[in-house]
This record gives sequence, structure tokens and C-alpha cells, in this order.
Amino acid sequence: MTSSDPYPRNSRYFGVETTVFRTPGGREITCLRTRPVPQPGAFAVVGVHEVVDGDRADLLAHRYLGDPELWWRLADANGVVDPDELTSTPGRRIRITLPEGVAGR
Repeated sequence: MTSSDPYPRNSRYFGVETTVFRTPGGREITCLRTRPVPQPGAFAVVGVHEVVDGDRADLLAHRYLGDPELWWRLADANGVVDPDELTSTPGRRIRITLPEGVAGR
């Protein structure tokens, strides 16, 4: 983290710009701008995982990406917002990808 970015590098909010909302009473509230969610096709696929009972997005992120807090990368790469949607259906095939913008093999 840096003093200009309050979020750690593994956060989905790292690097997201802030904006200031002013209430009718003049109070200023700093909030995050909307994080652009990339299209699943923007990622280079390096593997596929078939969901089994007991899988969770954080556990899969730890297994494949080395950090359970990177579950959001799996969600982005598979076009879902809710991490539970990734693993709620046994047999679903989850794309394991490189981060957005990193070229594949």
C-alpha cells in the first residue's frame, strides 16, 4: 500500500480512482468510482478447474493463484460477480487465467 492508495495490491479496488460526492448540505463524502470489470475474453487461459462439492472461490484462488484474496480474479475471468456463483454447481468448468493484460504462452 502507498499513502495514495489505501488498498493492498491484491485488492480488486487497488488503483480504482476516488471521487467526491457533495451532499445538499455541503458535506463531502469520498467514495470509489465504479471498478471496470473486464470481459472474460480479455484473459489468457492457463487451465480449467471442474467444480466439485466443497469448492469455494477463495480456496480455488489459493490453490491456483497462491492467494485466497484473489478470488475476484477468478470471478472476473469467468464473468460472475458473486463468488458463490463460481462454485455453486458441481461440474461447472472454471477458467483459470493470467491477470488481465498478461499475454499467454
